[in-house]
Amino acid sequence: MPVDFRIARAEDVPLIVAMLADDVVAAARQGTFGDEHRAAFDVIDADPNNELIVAELDGEVVGTMQLTYIPGISRRGALRMQIEAVRVASDLRGQGLGRKMMEWALDRGRVRGCALVQLTTDKSRKDAHRFYDSLGFTASHEGYKLALS
Repeated sequence: MPVDFRIARAEDVPLIVAMLADDVVAAARQGTFGDEHRAAFDVIDADPNNELIVAELDGEVVGTMQLTYIPGISRRGALRMQIEAVRVASDLRGQGLGRKMMEWALDRGRVRGCALVQLTTDKSRKDAHRFYDSLGFTASHEGYKLALS
């Protein structure tokens, strides 16, 4: 499966939002494409420490993920990469595209000089946990979230 990766463009955002919403866990919090998504894309696109990535197969967007590069004082000033919102088109799940996406992201982190990659995944996503384990990730921390609005 020859997959191409690129930075998302504004015209990709409605499809990205639809992919994010095509998920049992995320559907309720995602909503349909609107001005808030366009505004969020503009902020992400303008920030050199954020990359909204799409995966293309034969010119069609079939996957997405957001990569955020976080400078820090801990770990001797190490740069870390946060991977968020990983989605594969529903009709292509289970065919290796997610693995290719993650391998590409890890290579991207190495090129950017990251010492560490981190991600969070909902506790109910047992298949995702097995997937990340298979890539060498370790469930080393307990994550917490607090909604501010």
